[in-house]
Amino acid sequence: MTQGSATASQHKQAARQGQGDNMSCFTNADLQSMAHALRLLSVDAIEAAKSGHPGLPLGMADVATVLWAEFLNVSPTNPAWPNRDRFVLSAGHGSMLLYALLHLGGFDLPLAQLKQFRVLGSQTPGHPEYGETPGVDVTTGPLAQGFAHAVGMALSEAMLRAEAGADLMDHFTYVVAGDGCLMEGLSSEAASFAGHMKLARLVVLFDDNKISIDGPTSLATSDDHAKRFEGMGWQVLTCDGHDMDAIRQALQAARAETQRPSFIRCQTTIGYGAPTKQGTAAVHGAPLGGDEACAARATFGYKDAAPFEIKNDVQDLWQKAVAQRGQKREADWQKACDKKLQSDPLTTQLFLERLHNQHPQNWTAAFDQACKAVFAAPKADEAPLSEATRVSFGKALEALQKTLPGLVGGSADLTPSNNTKTKAMKAVTAPDYVGDYIHFGVREHLMGAALNGMVLHGGLVPYGGTFLAFSDYMRPAIRLAALMKIPTLYIFTHDSVGLGEDGPTHQPIEHLWGLRDIPNLSLFRPADASEVQECLKAALLRRDGPSALILSRQKVAPVRAIADPKGQLQDACLKGGYVLKDALGPYQVTLWATGSEVSLALLVQQALETQGVGARLVSVPCLELLAQQSSLYRRTLYQGNADGAEGALPVQVSLEAGVTRSWAAYLGKGAMHFGIDRFGASGKGEAVMHALGLEPQAIANSILQRLQKA
Repeated sequence: MTQGSATASQHKQAARQGQGDNMSCFTNADLQSMAHALRLLSVDAIEAAKSGHPGLPLGMADVATVLWAEFLNVSPTNPAWPNRDRFVLSAGHGSMLLYALLHLGGFDLPLAQLKQFRVLGSQTPGHPEYGETPGVDVTTGPLAQGFAHAVGMALSEAMLRAEAGADLMDHFTYVVAGDGCLMEGLSSEAASFAGHMKLARLVVLFDDNKISIDGPTSLATSDDHAKRFEGMGWQVLTCDGHDMDAIRQALQAARAETQRPSFIRCQTTIGYGAPTKQGTAAVHGAPLGGDEACAARATFGYKDAAPFEIKNDVQDLWQKAVAQRGQKREADWQKACDKKLQSDPLTTQLFLERLHNQHPQNWTAAFDQACKAVFAAPKADEAPLSEATRVSFGKALEALQKTLPGLVGGSADLTPSNNTKTKAMKAVTAPDYVGDYIHFGVREHLMGAALNGMVLHGGLVPYGGTFLAFSDYMRPAIRLAALMKIPTLYIFTHDSVGLGEDGPTHQPIEHLWGLRDIPNLSLFRPADASEVQECLKAALLRRDGPSALILSRQKVAPVRAIADPKGQLQDACLKGGYVLKDALGPYQVTLWATGSEVSLALLVQQALETQGVGARLVSVPCLELLAQQSSLYRRTLYQGNADGAEGALPVQVSLEAGVTRSWAAYLGKGAMHFGIDRFGASGKGEAVMHALGLEPQAIANSILQRLQKA
């Protein structure tokens, strides 16, 4: 092993300290045979699929073997064991390496599934997918996303270890990253934050093969990654990625480090073992081909073996390496849990439930009760106050913090603007990690992925905030959360051109529908304080996908208090849409409005009523929830009790400060749409809204003209 930022003597000392009971019980010859088994399975699966990326599995097989055989603690019979080490293949195109590891390691991934690599419906998709394959800790593929998700996992481990002690939470997070991961800008945000937070149990194994799809990496980059990561507070180590002893020493040094995350440059040959293609771009993203594959299999010691045939003694080595050690580790952990349960049963049981992302059964009732104290009702002679929904969220957060254990907030350097931190929250800092608020800095890419990683880890209920216009920075992570079906909560404020003077660069226009178009994402746009409380509760009740809460900077009217002074609409938001205020005159119009524009719609409704036109106002805080309701319920919102005998149905009208195209598809032919199909402008929020056509009397006049023409 060649040294990076540490001296040779320091490495030796660290190796002794980190080795512990992970001392190798395998000879280097054993490890080489085990690595060749990974290579053979990868080559055969990719050849059978006639598709895939053999370069990384062949090149990183030695590194993966030493890690899994001698260091990684996982439980193949219980892949969700909370105190397992996390293994993140950030370079997800090398998925066959992970599938081979899982199969040989004893996970429920039979050989038949490897033979179905990249086949529709198999457990071995082209890139690893969380929830599809036992043992896959995170969906990867978009480069650097795995790295950034792993930062969230490592942060969770540090925070939970500080809370509950090392006997219940004590593990490492390992990442395999390639040149592509490090070229993506997200890797810099992830590395910077991890170094700042001193996440010493985060270990990145860099597949330093100097080859990308286009050819040598020198075509596009000449970064000195050692200096880069050293400058961001990492321990940097370098090893020959095909030397078992050097790999072991590097991992021991990484495990011994207590103040910094570790970055190990594993100098490898891409496609190692493919006689004519190794070391070239040709082996990166295409099958080796028949002759090359046969020659490689001979190199691995399987010249005369049938495809997918692994020697029995090698399979036994893998079983001993992973499954047996994992079972012992899990059993030891369970003993520690039992001991804690005896001494402190209530706290320990709650903590263990949190590790599986379970909320207390009574939290919603407690939250509702706490909200009553936070949102004091106005006195009899006082009118309800108008306030921005971001302000209402800050108040609801105070109630939530008292009732939902494990709640952890954060913001991308916009805490005062997002109102994501209560006075009682404490910032999480290294090295103690005690707290419940994370300052992510101006790193939206990282924040989105880290929040996902924290959810995947279990034990915490994270949320993070930024401006809605900057949700674009987080979109890849939001998309992955939706794909993984995990309940991440994103907070986006400054919801429209109503934010005012910051102008069009900060005024979201296409963002609402851009987010709604992500499958399995629930977007909540509350209209006032009452809807904020209900939408927050609905988002946290959802367990099968992420949610985004969209909040205003500008003040909005307390529409629920105005339209429903007796409180009969409590929890109406849980249906996604509801009649906020029904028509008083002859029912001719249905007004559909969301968020800040519900206040606007209330004024439009009043203007229409003065002209004798009855308009029903439907508040739609969450279209996704509304779509889950019965067709009868949704049809009632559209037409209410309109008498179909005359063939006249109410005119459908949407009001939302954003693009209107998707509303046209949602409400159907003949609907009217009031929104903004251009970029905004800099000026007072109300003035900008009026200038762009969102003015109540003007909207009412347009609707009246339409009715007159009909």
